[in-house]
Amino acid sequence: MSAPKVLVVLTSHDKLGDTGKPTGWYLSEFAHPYDVLNAASVSLTVASPSGGPSKVDPSSIDAAKDDKISTNFLNSSATKPLFESTHPLSDFVGNPSAIAPYSAIFFPGGHGPMFDLSVSPESQQLVREFWDAGKVVAAVCHGPAALVNVKLSDGSSLLQGRKVTGFTNEEEDQVGLSKVMPFLLEDKLKEAIGTEGGFEKADAPWGEKVVVDAGGRLITGQNPASAKGVGEAILRVITAKV
Repeated sequence: MSAPKVLVVLTSHDKLGDTGKPTGWYLSEFAHPYDVLNAASVSLTVASPSGGPSKVDPSSIDAAKDDKISTNFLNSSATKPLFESTHPLSDFVGNPSAIAPYSAIFFPGGHGPMFDLSVSPESQQLVREFWDAGKVVAAVCHGPAALVNVKLSDGSSLLQGRKVTGFTNEEEDQVGLSKVMPFLLEDKLKEAIGTEGGFEKADAPWGEKVVVDAGGRLITGQNPASAKGVGEAILRVITAKV
């Protein structure tokens, strides 16, 4: 029996609006799920809209300076190639045989996904193809930005009536980037959910919150503190399916 595989999708966007500051994907939100999944012999492949190098947000490196899991992930020769030479999304989109080996697709956060993955037709199609194939769709923090505009084959929103979480308006306010973002993720998630289902969040900002819905097929985490829990949830679901 072969080990399960997960396709990770990182952002190709590395500029924080018009501030001139760099952004990208958030280190701990990839490192901690990777640590959980890799320890269980889950194989990870990494893609991005443009392919090639995907930039890690420098602020997330600074935030993780005392986080051994994240610093080891960033500097290890075994993991660097994952984000320094990503596959383009076009390698997978519209190619059932390419996605067949994968049990899940996972979107780490960072502010980059708010700018590119939220509006990428290729990313949206790939999510739809994973969903239609009965696979797991997972995201953490700003990663759910990749899901807000996904439409299923029947034209309905992927998130309609679902229970979902993601980076909250209050957390965005506290990092001082609400006015820089193209939209507020909490607002957009609520819009996609509609009147049924619900947006869920931790009792206080920055608290851990992982929401599992649709029989385990939809997994979302609120913020960096939720990254490990998202990895654990993905592992539970995909190993149960193998």
